[in-house]
Amino acid sequence: MKILVCISKSPDTTSKIAFKDGNSKFDEDGVQYIVNPYDEWYALVRALELKEANGGSVSIITVGNASDEAIMRKALAIGADEAIRIDAEPTDAYYVGMQIAEYAKANAFDMVLTGKETINYNGSQVGGMIAEGMDLPFISLASKLDANGNTLTLETEIVGGLQIVEVETPVVVSCVKGMAEQRIPNMRGIMAARTKPLTVVPAADIAPLTVFENYTLPEAKSACKMIDPENMDELVALLHNEAKVI
Repeated sequence: MKILVCISKSPDTTSKIAFKDGNSKFDEDGVQYIVNPYDEWYALVRALELKEANGGSVSIITVGNASDEAIMRKALAIGADEAIRIDAEPTDAYYVGMQIAEYAKANAFDMVLTGKETINYNGSQVGGMIAEGMDLPFISLASKLDANGNTLTLETEIVGGLQIVEVETPVVVSCVKGMAEQRIPNMRGIMAARTKPLTVVPAADIAPLTVFENYTLPEAKSACKMIDPENMDELVALLHNEAKVI
């Protein structure tokens, strides 16, 4: 089975977030990037498990510039066979989705896996857009995936229970918690990643549909007020007059 896993770089959760140029651009100075956890822990690891059980290959793909190659090497160290970087700035979800769709269509993948969303944008849009661009079925937010030949059985959560879905490949799937467990790259994998192929391909002639006007940081959290557990009247008064929740 030939599997393509979409990965994205995201700021480490300990990074200090700031903006520049009149709050129109993300300030990358001093920011440490990681592989987006949903892409790495769930989509990539499940793809590797399927390859180990059934044979085939796992390729990773991202839309970005040369600075993205460090996080791509980490994904290779975990076990992916090859990496593809589409040489373009990931301007919006549509642009990213269509770039990946064009490459995936031209290279006949049986399955395209993504994480449910990126932790920096939380849009959960790219998977569906890839499926639309490839004219393929899309299974969203799958927590379990098993393969039997060309037939996939997937499990997704719905209100009040679980939904079991069967679909024939090729297909696009977005992955959530439960799909797989995180893997830590070992020294052998890290060394092997240095020599695995990382191919840079030019971007397709696709125009983005949106632009980012500006960014705003959330308001600073107010100080925590400590109330004596015996002073219920003060707690009720604060909830009523300040928090206005009762």
